[in-house]
Amino acid sequence: MERSLALANMSRNQDFILLGLSARLGIRDALFAVFLTLYLLTLLENTLIVYLICRHSELHKPMYFFLGNLSCLEMCYVSVTTPSLLVGLWAGPCPVPFTACIAQLFLFVSFIGTKCTLLASMAYDRYVAICRPLHYPLLMRPQVFQGLALSSWLGGLLVSVAKTTCIASLSYCGPNVLNHFFCDISPLLNLSCTHVALPELVDFLSAIVIFWGSFLVALASYAAIGAAVLRMRSAAARCKAVSTCASHLLVMGAFYALVLFTYSRSSRLESTDLHKVLSVVYTVATPLCSPVVYCLRNREVHAALRRTPCLCAHVEAEGALAATHLPPASGICLSRVFHVSGTTHYVMVCVWLRSQRLQGPSTL
Repeated sequence: MERSLALANMSRNQDFILLGLSARLGIRDALFAVFLTLYLLTLLENTLIVYLICRHSELHKPMYFFLGNLSCLEMCYVSVTTPSLLVGLWAGPCPVPFTACIAQLFLFVSFIGTKCTLLASMAYDRYVAICRPLHYPLLMRPQVFQGLALSSWLGGLLVSVAKTTCIASLSYCGPNVLNHFFCDISPLLNLSCTHVALPELVDFLSAIVIFWGSFLVALASYAAIGAAVLRMRSAAARCKAVSTCASHLLVMGAFYALVLFTYSRSSRLESTDLHKVLSVVYTVATPLCSPVVYCLRNREVHAALRRTPCLCAHVEAEGALAATHLPPASGICLSRVFHVSGTTHYVMVCVWLRSQRLQGPSTL
């Protein structure tokens, strides 16, 4: 007993060494610039979505309420892992205190669990909207969708408390070198010099409850949606039903597939470059792409963006300035200038519409 307490105290006084994404000095600077740009774009995109949903009353619907929660989650989610990724690319392998590593693990597990259950709630919302449209106001009243969102956040928090408590109680008496760019479960279990049966059991049970539970709910919802779409006689109705849930299905499928492939194997597998690349995809790429996928062809979001004075005024001023140096078809040229990411795509739409209005209604 005294020996285990001494090992636990020793592990808490040691630092972990994060090797980072890449040890090659020649490409670290370029990767730092790329990931810093992606991080800032992710924050910008998701902040814009939250702002539009809060500002415009026509977006105060269950679907956009869940989308606003998802955007807030993505900003928190990416801000847990990306800073340590950037530090590793800037300074190389860096020491991380034990408490900071456990805190990062706690936040990461909490947010990934919340995202699993939140995506399942969004799938259920689409099921009710397509399969039971007449009962939608009753089944998705404010008490229901707010309760679903709150239970998603609380579920991820409770699972994180259980997982992090078990991992923090382990003893780490080795070199404490983590072949990763953030503190993840598998690398920490590999470094433990005590039995990990209890943490692995807790990890297995939480995966069944959170991941597989939410995955089965989402799968059942989309199976029912698919059956309902096949029963529709009108081609226009089928296209409309598919378009309303295609973006969510794409984001959800990519996220679940990556998490399933990454964490379905043994918890104590050695971290590899493939594991780190997959972690980059679902911790950096998916939060960046989700706003683009959800809002790229969403007319309500486009309309809300055009009615936002501070954004459209700035865009129209830029368009008017550039129009003096561009040919009459300046809308197309401006689209090439401003098209940088999913967020600036909407800016491109505003400029295009403005330039067309200046030419007269007959050109629309």
